[in-house]
Amino acid sequence: MTLFDNPAFEGHEGVHSFYDEPTGLKCIIAVHSTARGPAGGGCRMWPYPDAEAALTDALRLSRAMSYKNAMADIDLGGGKSVIIGDSRTQKTPALFEVFGRCVEALGGRYWGAEDVGVTPQDLAHARTQSRYIVGLDGHPAASGDPSPVTADGVFRGLRLCVQRALGRDLDGITVAIQGVGNVGRHLADRLHAAGAKLVVTDVNEAAVADVVARTGAKAVAPGAIFDAEAEVFAPCALGGAITAETLPRLSAKVIAGGANNQLADADVGRAVFARGMIYAPDYVLNGGGIINVAGEIRALEAGGLFDPSWVEGKITQMTATLAEVLDRSAAEARPTNEVADQIARARLAAAKQARQAAA
Repeated sequence: MTLFDNPAFEGHEGVHSFYDEPTGLKCIIAVHSTARGPAGGGCRMWPYPDAEAALTDALRLSRAMSYKNAMADIDLGGGKSVIIGDSRTQKTPALFEVFGRCVEALGGRYWGAEDVGVTPQDLAHARTQSRYIVGLDGHPAASGDPSPVTADGVFRGLRLCVQRALGRDLDGITVAIQGVGNVGRHLADRLHAAGAKLVVTDVNEAAVADVVARTGAKAVAPGAIFDAEAEVFAPCALGGAITAETLPRLSAKVIAGGANNQLADADVGRAVFARGMIYAPDYVLNGGGIINVAGEIRALEAGGLFDPSWVEGKITQMTATLAEVLDRSAAEARPTNEVADQIARARLAAAKQARQAAA
């Protein structure tokens, strides 16, 4: 299969592959759109079974970032980088320094931050080689780790969905969280503080134990999370969790989590709607982190200070956008993912048209 035949290819502006023999770096940086500004999106490190799987993930994730940034109304396009490798055994400072040089080679068309398998500490090494690495500490424009901000946005949207679906707040509600990594563990803390009961899982047993100790959550095996008795299912791991096979196992009335590309395909979104469940489109719900990163980019470009109040305003607006998607879904009797896609595509098309008119 060639790049252009890949089902996940959707008019991507550029797909860049990099290899470095001394460090073993194998990296793909996909730029989906720069219509709204330079492409922004995290760097993921994962032991993909082959290069085709890595490419497909990069294509899907970068497209989702275009939609996410458009729905968050920030001046960034969509991009994503993926490193093929096991983050538990193959990380080295040298590898991330080379990754930084790869980002620098794109000359500002892509800004990278952290994602699954990558930490701010890893990216600090990349930052020594490129100014286009963000989500770090140590300078006046710095925004810090974006994960807590992502979790905050997910928490707000999840609470909104519970209010819509169940007519109540979170106290006493059971939430099943799939994945308690960078975002999931912060979400668990917020939900616990709000009085929710938690069922959690992760392939990282230490991460599960940590969340259980802090929140009193019930731990289950990864495959059993779909069968948990819960009002809310919160996917916070890798994408594709909601499939034709897993959906019937859910007792939840709400699907709202921090993972990207949660639905296996559009048919699953229609099946979710037919079951009377509320699905918060992932790229509408989980934009807090990239908003935080956009605040850092904004400060860097202006030579100023990071402004938390700007970020807060954008996250409040993001939650209002989710409410608009839910309202339109109910009024038009259409799945939320289709409504959100339509809005995102219209915003991208308008930006592209404006850019062409200004050229």
